[in-house]
Amino acid sequence: MTTPATLQRNGQPIRRSPATHIFAVGQLVQLKNGFRTFPSTSTDIYRVTGTLPARGDMLQYRIRNEDERYERVTTEDALELVSPSSGFGATLIEKTFGPS
Repeated sequence: MTTPATLQRNGQPIRRSPATHIFAVGQLVQLKNGFRTFPSTSTDIYRVTGTLPARGDMLQYRIRNEDERYERVTTEDALELVSPSSGFGATLIEKTFGPS
């Protein structure tokens, strides 16, 4: 059994564009609530290593902390972008002299 399509007033089907990820591979992110294991042996900064399809209505990401040997999977609503002023992921020159 097929489900009926949602139609506009003119009878044309509504076309929904696929959701787009707001974080890109390579960006530095942190978890809003964190995994917070005590004692913590790593920073809570992660690099996005891949984008994944939605789970339900929320897009997913693969993330990895440089101090860990494995990746984690999390949803977009659990992540926030790391501020460039925090110094994470910056080169020594950027940390010393600021961004170019």
